[in-house]
Amino acid sequence: MVNRCGWVTQDQIYIDYHDYEWGVPVYDDRLLFEFLNLEGAQAGLSWLTILKKRENYRKAFDQFQPEKIAGYGEEKIAELLQNEGIVRNRLKINAVVINANAFLKVKEEFGTFRDYIWSFVGGKPIQNHFHILGEVPATTPISDTMSKDLKKRGFKFVGSTICYAFMQATGMVNDHLVTCMCYK
Repeated sequence: MVNRCGWVTQDQIYIDYHDYEWGVPVYDDRLLFEFLNLEGAQAGLSWLTILKKRENYRKAFDQFQPEKIAGYGEEKIAELLQNEGIVRNRLKINAVVINANAFLKVKEEFGTFRDYIWSFVGGKPIQNHFHILGEVPATTPISDTMSKDLKKRGFKFVGSTICYAFMQATGMVNDHLVTCMCYK
């Protein structure tokens, strides 16, 4: 019997995400941008819904290349609103474009988005030691600070809960339960 975190379903896409991605440190700017926007798209929905649409998101949003997305105009947004492969919510679609512009400004200021975002955890993953799902927080003081700073810089759909989920997904924090095979 393989022990995984209790939130993992029997869906193979979820199992693969848990086993090979969730909690693995991400330092690539493009992938960090992708995760930040997918976490925002997930607001009010299940993560499984977004995982199943992930490839459609990548195609629809030019592989999450912020330089391209920053130039999207109303015509492209109208096209995205018709795309059944993604969540067709105008606010969430607009947020990706807004976030692309904010992302590029952060890169200009810090050299890389990675340097900026990882500074919230001192440049290295936080290792937690939770035994049951009920111990895992939805937010932390660090995600609160990250959320406030991202909002100040113009990012959208970056509340503290979204920021903490982003931190978990990108390995800034390791919240695999101590009984999970992925716990390190």
